[in-house]
Amino acid sequence: MPQSHLDTEETPSTTGMTSTVAVTGGTGKIGPTVVAALQSAGYRVVNISRSGGETEADADLRADMTDAGEAYGAFATADADAIVHLGMLSTPDHDPGHVVFESNAMSTYNVLQAAEALDVDTVVLASSLSAVGASFEPEPIRLSYLPLDESHPVSPSNSYGMGKHVLEVTADGFAHRQNGPRTIASIRFPWMPTDEQMRETFDHADRTPDGVRESGHFETARNTVFAYLSQEDAAELVRLAVEADFEGHERFFASAPDTSADVPTEELVEAVYPDVECKREFEGYEALISTEKAKRMLGWEPERSWR
Repeated sequence: MPQSHLDTEETPSTTGMTSTVAVTGGTGKIGPTVVAALQSAGYRVVNISRSGGETEADADLRADMTDAGEAYGAFATADADAIVHLGMLSTPDHDPGHVVFESNAMSTYNVLQAAEALDVDTVVLASSLSAVGASFEPEPIRLSYLPLDESHPVSPSNSYGMGKHVLEVTADGFAHRQNGPRTIASIRFPWMPTDEQMRETFDHADRTPDGVRESGHFETARNTVFAYLSQEDAAELVRLAVEADFEGHERFFASAPDTSADVPTEELVEAVYPDVECKREFEGYEALISTEKAKRMLGWEPERSWR
């Protein structure tokens, strides 16, 4: 197994860093990137996944987070100081609705309950843009204003979005508990491609609104406000959330600095969201999701663009 950087003499014992991070879903789409980012920052990382597949983590455990006993046992075995909960179904397309909802909502309750019982003070949760009523909704996204921020009303109706919304409400509840985790971050992720996936999706494609319409992906792009985020930037945000020192539960939007459209954002809004109030003018290809809160509270700024 890879040696933890925290075991080397170069890392002082007085840094105050969390020594062991348990990552659920370390074998998933973004899991390996998060595991690598945490290890590079000096953490011992324990992957906990339902499949039990081996990763580059320092240890691998098999457990299902929808089972309270397995969740508790896995985190106790890992001797976790912080938990990153990524191990949820990533789409609602291949499972019954109740299974999708349980994967997001019930697993989060079990993770937070185990964290409380084991005195784990820091938990990072993979929420989603879907929590506000985006992405997999059958109807167009209901926008009150742009850019989208954490104060925007939520209105999910599909099993995935409702599960993510309940995930966040559950985190609110545990944050109010006397012995609950001290710091809980829910990160509202959009689509998170690898560099290769970005090239495959964007290179040589017509990314104008008309071009996206003709491609058959317009409804998805519209309902996700043309947002995306590179996996490397997402993993860096997770790392910073693990190291955060705020108290309570906070929601954070995440997005690349620009949209996935190849027209200036002002033109994109006029073409796709003409009736939505804009709280300010947009510059260049600026994203329609504000990440100001993540910058202010976590010191995070997205760096990678498909352009």
